[in-house]
Amino acid sequence: MTTYSNAVKVILIIYFAMLAVEWLLSLILKKKIYNTLDAVSGMSSGLTNNVKSLLKLTVIILSYEWMVGHLALFEMKASVTAYILCFIGFDFAYYWRHRWAHEINFLWNRHLIHHSSEEFNLSAGMRQPISGFIELYFFLYIPVALLGIPTVVVAVIAPLHRFAQFWYHTRLINRMGFLEHIIVTPSHHRVHHAINKEYLDKNFSAIFIVWDKWFGTYEEEQDTNPPVFGIKRAAQTWNPFLINFMHIWQLIKDCWHTQHLADKFRIWYKPTGWRPADVMEKYPVTSIEDAHTQIKYKTQSTPLLTSWFLLQVVLHIAVQFHFLELLPMMSYWYLLIYGLFVGLSIFSYTALMDRSWVALPAEIIKTLLGFSILNYFGGWFLLQESFQLSTPLMIAYLMCSLIITIYYSIKRDSLTSITLQEMK
Repeated sequence: MTTYSNAVKVILIIYFAMLAVEWLLSLILKKKIYNTLDAVSGMSSGLTNNVKSLLKLTVIILSYEWMVGHLALFEMKASVTAYILCFIGFDFAYYWRHRWAHEINFLWNRHLIHHSSEEFNLSAGMRQPISGFIELYFFLYIPVALLGIPTVVVAVIAPLHRFAQFWYHTRLINRMGFLEHIIVTPSHHRVHHAINKEYLDKNFSAIFIVWDKWFGTYEEEQDTNPPVFGIKRAAQTWNPFLINFMHIWQLIKDCWHTQHLADKFRIWYKPTGWRPADVMEKYPVTSIEDAHTQIKYKTQSTPLLTSWFLLQVVLHIAVQFHFLELLPMMSYWYLLIYGLFVGLSIFSYTALMDRSWVALPAEIIKTLLGFSILNYFGGWFLLQESFQLSTPLMIAYLMCSLIITIYYSIKRDSLTSITLQEMK
């Protein structure tokens, strides 16, 4: 567990260092590729996903260890060849799981969060799902198991393959010459994240762009048709929890409302976006048909409030490192309570970013849970043993967070009216 924790720490440091470099470069080059609230939302989404992964809240139907133990046709040692074959096998599997996530209605729910940003930068790359509670794609890794590639190799390649997909979520890199024909580049991935009609459902590859060229899903970025980013049914929220479940909630409502029994079943496996005809007529939903008519989501804030949201992200990044330290020394149930606190906290401040009324009740519950934790442990999850000021600082944070949430929840209507006046 210690080795795993250290690996996650290194990856988190690299993630946020790269994001900081991109942000600084965008300022130097005077390219507005960041919206502060959007970036906070994206980073918060990544933090929730990380906690979910650390708590292992995904059910794996069939583990790779079982598959290689029962299905392997060969016995392969951990060698350079094994690592290369494993990486290629993972990349091939990813192409199909990624493509199906775009093409099948109920699978889109677990991937929508990644496309929900209306910007394209490294913070958008951090938008990862918490809605996938069951691993559905184990069968795609059977070819790797058949080759007898050992579990230790897979344990290295799996996070490495995921990490290698982060860097190309940027607008600061244009074309990359001959590499455009070999690997996935920022240009390829800008096409993938675009809602332009010509770019929809293209460039699914993770590392090697060859899969898209072989299977007919490749599209080149056109200078005359700049990508417009986001999703066709715009999220209209900064809250990653709401984004994670907005599509499945729409499917549930449509399944309930349709009068046709067959449609109650078909809606789940039909192409993404499909809705029963009777539901479309009676319960229409807004969708962006022309990408260039997109109006980006924004909410009213103040410099002080925006600074508070940025501070929240910094504090929650620190919490991630503390959480990792606790993995080998605390029981799972205590860690689950810690994860619940983190989830409530992120839900609360991103709801406040939306100027939503639910921010205050969420913050009150978070505050009560926080003080209960302090009372039960005599401090904050053993942190007081190495940092004596942690308890008074945690109390100060909880009170400050509650007061700010109450204040801006009361001011919600006045800020909304200011926004309406500006629009007029």
